Amino acid sequence: MKKLNLVKNSLVALAVAGSFSVFAETVAITNTTVYTGTDQGVLTGANVVIDDGKIGAINPATLAVDRTVDGQGRILTSGLIAPLNQLGLVEVGAVASSRDASAKKGGITFDPSLAYNPESSLIPFARKGGITQSVVAPSGGDDIFAGQAFVVNLSGDYDSVEKSGAAIIADFGGASKDSRASSLQSLSDKLEEQQKKVEKKAKDKKDDKDKEPSKEEKLLNGLLKGEIPLIASASRASDILHLISLKEKYGLKLALSWGSDAVRVKEQLAAANVPVMLNAMFNQPGDFDSMHASLKNAGELEKAGVKVLFTVGDSHLIYNLRYDAGNAISYGMSTQGALQAVTSNVADLFGIDGGTVAAGEPANLVLWSGDPFEISTKVETMWINGEEVTTESRQDKLRDRYTSQEDKRRGYIK
Repeated sequence: MKKLNLVKNSLVALAVAGSFSVFAETVAITNTTVYTGTDQGVLTGANVVIDDGKIGAINPATLAVDRTVDGQGRILTSGLIAPLNQLGLVEVGAVASSRDASAKKGGITFDPSLAYNPESSLIPFARKGGITQSVVAPSGGDDIFAGQAFVVNLSGDYDSVEKSGAAIIADFGGASKDSRASSLQSLSDKLEEQQKKVEKKAKDKKDDKDKEPSKEEKLLNGLLKGEIPLIASASRASDILHLISLKEKYGLKLALSWGSDAVRVKEQLAAANVPVMLNAMFNQPGDFDSMHASLKNAGELEKAGVKVLFTVGDSHLIYNLRYDAGNAISYGMSTQGALQAVTSNVADLFGIDGGTVAAGEPANLVLWSGDPFEISTKVETMWINGEEVTTESRQDKLRDRYTSQEDKRRGYIK
């Protein structure tokens, strides 16, 4: 019996070792032009090693790897990160049962990551745009807080949610049935009330008798400590200034989304270190809050020292993220700034590892056929956490199905 157990244990050990060796395959991407997204800038003729899901080294002295991918001088970048969309929460907007991005009442405790669908048909299509990660956000609800954003990788695996509670999403500005002052006042009141609770608790020093804070109180404490970003949707300049005042009063980690009029207060935003998320293609007013929407806004904010992030919003269109960045470049933004707006700036704001091509960072990498911001460029190869993933989408499968003449009825091919 002992001999039998020894044999069993040996077989198990061999199986584990074998599976580990496959998972831990080391890959060298050679002869590439690397847009690092760091102070190193652009490296030509570079070699990047992937080891155990991370970037092991750049230009090592020797290449002792399991497999080599010849980059043929093509461009290698960090995978793009798409912020503030409903990827995996909304499949068909017109079908109510496939919409999970909003709760009727919403609120700061709403965590939509529980409804995330890693098998959404929109995920492979987003990969075709070079996107390896997404910051998925809730929308709507009756409360000023829509809920919590979460971070996913686009591997399509069931464990692809990497971080829940990555940010708190809140909406400000004009409303059809209320004053814009109500939402700003509500935020101020909630923060003030929670701060007084924290101060009273610290003064009384009765921790052993205190009740466990509620989920809402824990999240508000996270905002007050600057541990959780507050993503505030606001476009009008006066609303933005009120939010900056609240940031300075309570020490918030504040970022703006859809800030069409942010250019009007760009100096104040830069001084307060408040990032701005824009749709780079918004060039016409959508309402009276966005009278200064322009294709030049991203470049103007960058020049003023504001950290810029690009968002598309619609989960069906995040494939276009790199095109939007390319348009921003043509209207005055730097190439480095545009790259950071879809990689490292997003990672920094939401506390995501990666966003740059540097040793020790997750191996979320994209090898492009040309300039990633050119419309004719395609993704040649993509890695997510060191694993090569396909860019074949539902659209590709439909194309192949209906262009193939094999085993088709006459009506399909004549």
